[in-house]
Amino acid sequence: MKYDDDKRIVMTLDAGGTNFVFSAVQGNQEIIHPIKLPSNAHDLNACLTTIIDGFHKVRENIKEEPAAISFAFPGPADYPNGIINDLANLPGFRGGVALGPMLKGVFKIPVFINNDGDLFVYGEAIAGLLPHVNAELKKAGCPKNYKNIFGVTLGTGFGGGIVRNGELFIGDNAAGAEIWIVRNKVYPRSFVEEGASIRGVKGSYAKNAGIDVNNSPEPKDIYEIALGKKQGAKNAAIEAFRELGEVVGDALANATTLIDGLVVIGGGLAGAYKLFLPAVIGEMNSFMETYEGERVNRMESKAFNLEDINEKAAFIKGEVKEIIVPVTGEKILYDPLKRVGVGMTRLGTSRAVSVGAYAFALNELDQI
Repeated sequence: MKYDDDKRIVMTLDAGGTNFVFSAVQGNQEIIHPIKLPSNAHDLNACLTTIIDGFHKVRENIKEEPAAISFAFPGPADYPNGIINDLANLPGFRGGVALGPMLKGVFKIPVFINNDGDLFVYGEAIAGLLPHVNAELKKAGCPKNYKNIFGVTLGTGFGGGIVRNGELFIGDNAAGAEIWIVRNKVYPRSFVEEGASIRGVKGSYAKNAGIDVNNSPEPKDIYEIALGKKQGAKNAAIEAFRELGEVVGDALANATTLIDGLVVIGGGLAGAYKLFLPAVIGEMNSFMETYEGERVNRMESKAFNLEDINEKAAFIKGEVKEIIVPVTGEKILYDPLKRVGVGMTRLGTSRAVSVGAYAFALNELDQI
């Protein structure tokens, strides 16, 4: 958007529980091949060394001095002050680690840290699913235009983010969009991340295949078992991804009811969307009941699968009709179909995070 032609360079990092992906962005475009390093999640000193080494490697691959460092970390944290605290997926960080101030001291440039889900959705709002959908609507002559987007990342954890009218919503405690802790529909005494993550897929497969969870294959293998490309319990594999879709769909129904915008999905499990996205949409479009047993739509708006050609066409078309204004007789267009589109990342998760981190950093620098 406004930074498409900006010449400033920002060094970025997408920090996951398993791998760290370092990059550099200029003009909303990655300008180096991303550098992937193991996170060393259980060893704080090794993890911090990896982060410093990763940014040094990025610096060696760019020709100009960077304006800032901006990157994503899986919460919780005091993001405005750059202090990371008690991360479930990076257990080396306990008790408060001043990561931002450390990097500022090492590299002598401003450092900005945000939640990974926040920056992922920010990137998709700037150059991913949000402008893609609006371009499709405009091309079709539909007057509808989306300004809000909620997104989640499915991987080691279950992260979320909100962008409203082009602005990243962080919250008063830097704890906005923490969808991971909402209730799990399938196991109501637990939280949704237990099912909406790598461990959730592995656990579901193990349960339905009748094996110990420690012997459960990785999600990529479970995906190939579900497709019949590998030997294994095929029905259990299919059910593992269906259950993933159910718990994610229930969480997204709650979030979408409040946000009322598009939904984008990314993360390491996103590649298996054909197996879980129909269940997500099915859950969002399901029913609840009154105390008297009458059915009520799960959401006020209808969810559409933007990865399905027929559903996408129906979403784009809407139900536009012409109505007459009382008294004046004027004719106007009216689309009564309240709808939300659910689609997969258009940038790729790491690139979306990089674009989001870049825009956030420059926006902050411009206000200094």
